Amino acid sequence: MSSSANTTLPPLPLDEWRATRDTLHMWTQIVGKIRMALSPPVNHWWHVTLYVSPRGLTTRTIPWPGGCFEIRFDFHEQQLVIETSDGAARGLPLAPRTVADFYGDVMGALGSLGIEAKIRPVPDEVPEPIPFAEDCVHCFYDGEQAARFWRSLLWVDSVFEEFRGRFIGKCSPVHFFWGAFDLAVTRFSGRRAPERPGADAIQREGYSHEVSSAGFWTGGASGVEEAVFYSYMAPEPEGFREAKVSPGTAFYHKEFGEFLLRYEDVRQADSPRETLLAFLESTYDAGAGLAKWDRAALERKAGEK
Repeated sequence: MSSSANTTLPPLPLDEWRATRDTLHMWTQIVGKIRMALSPPVNHWWHVTLYVSPRGLTTRTIPWPGGCFEIRFDFHEQQLVIETSDGAARGLPLAPRTVADFYGDVMGALGSLGIEAKIRPVPDEVPEPIPFAEDCVHCFYDGEQAARFWRSLLWVDSVFEEFRGRFIGKCSPVHFFWGAFDLAVTRFSGRRAPERPGADAIQREGYSHEVSSAGFWTGGASGVEEAVFYSYMAPEPEGFREAKVSPGTAFYHKEFGEFLLRYEDVRQADSPRETLLAFLESTYDAGAGLAKWDRAALERKAGEK
């Protein structure tokens, strides 16, 4: 193992930071819902996501009648920062507090800036959701644990951006979905996909076209109790789950319908970056080949700029 394997990608054992993760998850849902409420709709729900920044996570620019504003999780200063285009700003400490208190403080800070955002104040994509204003369960927060997670996101984001740059077809940004609490990037074949039986409105929009999607998830469901990288095709072509992919430690998870690669396997690899890129490329290569994507038109040739 190279000497940089443990310094470029920090350890992220879920059992050590689960309580902080669960609180931070709810906080990001509140901020994400504010962006969703005020931003114009973009295909595949791209208008709701957060983005990795040099200091944490950000909404980027959000329009409102008085101009525009941005909300940032700053894990250097351990603050939530709200800044408007007219120069006004509010800061809230990122410290142990209930989701109910955080929700009240964020909405109060927005109100003091003259910003009104009507959101559905209940978390999405979690079992037994608790309304934000009533959530006194999630209250633990360790700033160093949150900053370590952000450093992981920062590293993964750079690899995903490199992978994204190799594709010249329609491709999503590298963005953070606060619903599932995962960082993802998605490639599109350009073809419509058959509608999923029983799909809800979110799934119908998100999977309206054929996709190859990859991401990074902190774990915690269906027996996956650790951080993993994932890759899947929607719709999944026949033979995909039997495909041989790299590295050899990657495996297909039948319940998820995705290839998974343990975060720790990447972190401990001699070359973590090349190991993750091999996983991204090999799973995409298998899926796009089986689904007969027009790869000559969609992929950047080696050395081409």
